[in-house]
Amino acid sequence: MLYTNATIVTVNERREIIKDGALLVQGDKIIDIGKSNLLSSKYPAEDVTDLTGRVVFPGLISTHMHTAQTLLRGAADDLELIGWLCDRIWVLQGNFTPEDGEVAAKISIAEMLKTGTTCFLESMFADRYGFDGLAKAVEESGIRGCLGKIVMDVGKYATEEKRMMHLGLVETREQSLLGALEMHDKWDGKANGRIKVWFGARTPPGVSDDLLKEMSSFSRSRNIPITMHCAEVKADREFYASVGHTPMSYCQSVGLLGEKTVLVHMVHLDDTDIKLLHETGTHVAHCPTSNAKLASGFARVPELLDANVNVGLGTDGAPCNNSNDLLQEMKLAAIIHKATHYDPTVMPAETVMEMATINGAKALGLENEIGSLEIGKKADFVAIDLRKLHLTPSFDPVSTIVYTATGRDVDMVVVDGKLLVNSGKLLTMDEEEVTRNAEEHAKEIIRRAGLQESIKGRWPLV
Repeated sequence: MLYTNATIVTVNERREIIKDGALLVQGDKIIDIGKSNLLSSKYPAEDVTDLTGRVVFPGLISTHMHTAQTLLRGAADDLELIGWLCDRIWVLQGNFTPEDGEVAAKISIAEMLKTGTTCFLESMFADRYGFDGLAKAVEESGIRGCLGKIVMDVGKYATEEKRMMHLGLVETREQSLLGALEMHDKWDGKANGRIKVWFGARTPPGVSDDLLKEMSSFSRSRNIPITMHCAEVKADREFYASVGHTPMSYCQSVGLLGEKTVLVHMVHLDDTDIKLLHETGTHVAHCPTSNAKLASGFARVPELLDANVNVGLGTDGAPCNNSNDLLQEMKLAAIIHKATHYDPTVMPAETVMEMATINGAKALGLENEIGSLEIGKKADFVAIDLRKLHLTPSFDPVSTIVYTATGRDVDMVVVDGKLLVNSGKLLTMDEEEVTRNAEEHAKEIIRRAGLQESIKGRWPLV
């Protein structure tokens, strides 16, 4: 298929933007890219899709999200963090069934595809959610997924001693670590390579030092990447200090740091932590909406980038974002650091565009396949129709993508060369069925958890 007459934001090494550009896709690859008139004359026999008025850019890559939590959207708003987690989110998640997990995966994937995310990193899918259902949802939908299977053996959180994790979520080494290895053997590389299986470690002390060291050893010997929440809240830093460490010196002591690790949030870091991240090539996933909504603080992203630490972007889960729309996350990532640094130049739109595309690909070890639009790479791309009131005028397509567009503006999504969204409509999933099932399962989870009277608005419903 020859896609013509678009403005193409390539994010290639030269960061070229091609006006009146065209992409030739054969199978799952980009075969050629250039001016429409040249490619049209070069490939006259190819079927053509006219993208006049559209801006095309690499598929967005979310380096942190929780697929299960989309069923909990709006179920824990405006709560302090420890109560949000221990009394609400964990209680709800501890009452999931495998059927709930699959339904949650489907609505998460449907929302991501419709809003331009073509690849995501699931942070820590619990055993009780049913990993097979998640993998099948990725396989059938056509999205690209790096799926973190949870690794844990302790039901604690940060410095909390009185409140523990809901018993329904506590797993043993055998369930979590060995279960992750089993799922890796079963699913890694499936769906034409679109599925990758990762280790998704709980935050210390929710996982013991010994288990982290064992997981890190398997990561090196089996080439299995790791993702883990780290230094998200002040209590995390206090925990690391209580065992004689900074966040990164602790991670180094258990073998976590390295090019196959994505550490999430990373709000409470000092200069020595940033230096260790740079020296070890460890990646960071930035989730500004979650950090702001949960009052976790402001990640030192400009300083991380200045130190040549690779930073990607993620939405986190729906209870601490309420959206899986990475385009909206891009805008906040560009704006929030200008305010914290009193500097409007500190995070330009181009930097955020890189975070959501090529930086994300690097974090996932996929930079040779996705993250930019170049010959030989996978055909993962998104098109937005600029011929709308709120997108007009558009003097700079990168500015428009980052500061103006939202996921509702996505017109077309292609992953692995396959058309998954066209004219804003999902082609591989029944959106009405996905929505209906999600509504039913969400209500049942709340009933099962006994939280019907807690999860409601503060104003009277009459």
